[in-house]
Amino acid sequence: MKKLLILILFFAGWLGARAQEPGAREIIQKADDKNRGLSSQGTMTMTVIRPDWTRTITMKTWSKFREYSLVLITAPAKDKGQVFLKIKTEMWNWVPSIDKTIKIPPSMMLQSWMGSDFTNDDLVKQSSIVVDYTHKLLGREKVREMDCYKVELTPLPDAPVVWGKVIMWVTVRGFDVWMAEYYDEDNSLVNVSNNYDIRRMGDRDIPTRLEMVPVNKKGQKTVMQIDELKFNTGIDERFFSQQNMKKIK
Repeated sequence: MKKLLILILFFAGWLGARAQEPGAREIIQKADDKNRGLSSQGTMTMTVIRPDWTRTITMKTWSKFREYSLVLITAPAKDKGQVFLKIKTEMWNWVPSIDKTIKIPPSMMLQSWMGSDFTNDDLVKQSSIVVDYTHKLLGREKVREMDCYKVELTPLPDAPVVWGKVIMWVTVRGFDVWMAEYYDEDNSLVNVSNNYDIRRMGDRDIPTRLEMVPVNKKGQKTVMQIDELKFNTGIDERFFSQQNMKKIK
């Protein structure tokens, strides 16, 4: 009888723990909300690393919800003043050296951004890891000393996404995207990203260093370092306009 009681309590505890385990979509939603906020404003440094050279780009960034983002390049000198604007599903690039605004078509969202290993879609997050994918919890795994949920993201039909599949490892404590694998439509692994250096930014602790590594290009990667970031700053939607692209500093 005592053994039966212990067994019942064990299974009750196990079932309770399973009931408290968040679902795959909830995990991705929490990670996305934490990383994005209602709005954000910050400065970042991107280092493009190649076997024979290294290039550093600094920038200011602004975003609001999922629909609006603006990036101003502040260095190096030859790129300084370039602005990238995203409004909903449309994206533009202001190039001061030729005094021209260029519309970036959806077909170019998978193209390299500023010669890096990030795509245009990585920059403006046109696709949503919450809305545009279905989510499947594959279990838990430890990645670089962090206990993580392993979630598979499969794009919905006709979703504006550039990847055939994404697998993300999200920390159990903190709901930070700690690692991600990006696959093409043929299910071949293309890029692997790893996040590091969790630090306080504004009102939350987030990874501040992201390394994007293409798997078939030896000695090549891009590092994005968050230097400063504030969340929920109350940016007006009118800030994100083609007119402001030419004025922002």
